[in-house]
Amino acid sequence: MSSPTGPESGLPVRMPRPRQPGRHRRPEPLVAPEGAPALVLAVPGVPSTTTRSLAEEVVSIARSELPGLDARIGYLDGDDTEFPTLRSVLARAAEERTARYEQAVAAGVEGIKEPDGPVAVVVPLLAGPDSALLRQIRQSVMDSRVAAELTDVLGPHPLLAEALHVRLSEAGLARADRARLFTVATAADGIVLASVGGEEAAQAAGITGMLLAARLAVPVMAAALDQEGSIASVAEQLRSSGSQQLALAPYLIGPEIDPALLAAAAEEAGCSTSEALGAYPAIGKLALAKYTTALGIAPQQPQGAPVR
Repeated sequence: MSSPTGPESGLPVRMPRPRQPGRHRRPEPLVAPEGAPALVLAVPGVPSTTTRSLAEEVVSIARSELPGLDARIGYLDGDDTEFPTLRSVLARAAEERTARYEQAVAAGVEGIKEPDGPVAVVVPLLAGPDSALLRQIRQSVMDSRVAAELTDVLGPHPLLAEALHVRLSEAGLARADRARLFTVATAADGIVLASVGGEEAAQAAGITGMLLAARLAVPVMAAALDQEGSIASVAEQLRSSGSQQLALAPYLIGPEIDPALLAAAAEEAGCSTSEALGAYPAIGKLALAKYTTALGIAPQQPQGAPVR
């Protein structure tokens, strides 16, 4: 039992920590504004249970970063049964917003205003630019006849370089920590960064490739999986410059390409490969950053882990 002056046992009392004043106060957690547009993740490729699981994990990460976020998934090649198309997801979001407004009016809510601005912000689930897929996404948005804003793709960004590093280390193709003195016997001394979307995508991937090269201290060159001979040509350039043990690092989320094409490219280049980026936490954070930036409610941009 405690007395007014402290515990009778003489044990210390845990006192509440005083609130920190001024700039040292912890910032209030960001939450989604009431009535904010939906974040709609535009998922390319042939839908599957694996693709759905990946997309659901990405939006789950985004929701955890921004409580109250209305996040949805629309498939470019969906069937509107098991896998809803992007067009139908946008149309449903618009219908629901109109219904909420009409219900508020019927209930006599004071100060209610007819909603304006975008119904949704569409974020492509793409690491880099792919003109064909982006054209398809843009067409789906237009066909929906819904006021929606389309953001840029997720990269380039330091967080994607971090994700590539992690995937390579998981495959035993790179050291997880440059500060440690041990080496990985299978570590690559040259990286082929594989993108999709032709030359434009390869050039954009090269920016993230420079960040990855700084992390690994090995040469990294970008190539296009969908451009015949690009992977093999880059692999040859790396070997001619002295690299002997190459690795293929997919600069891809996953759904946008047939896995068989990735395996064939690795075999053609004669090198091992790591997994695609998948639902690495950075993907969800970057998708959310695109959304919040589009709405002007962006928190501090997510930063990559420092090179050790």
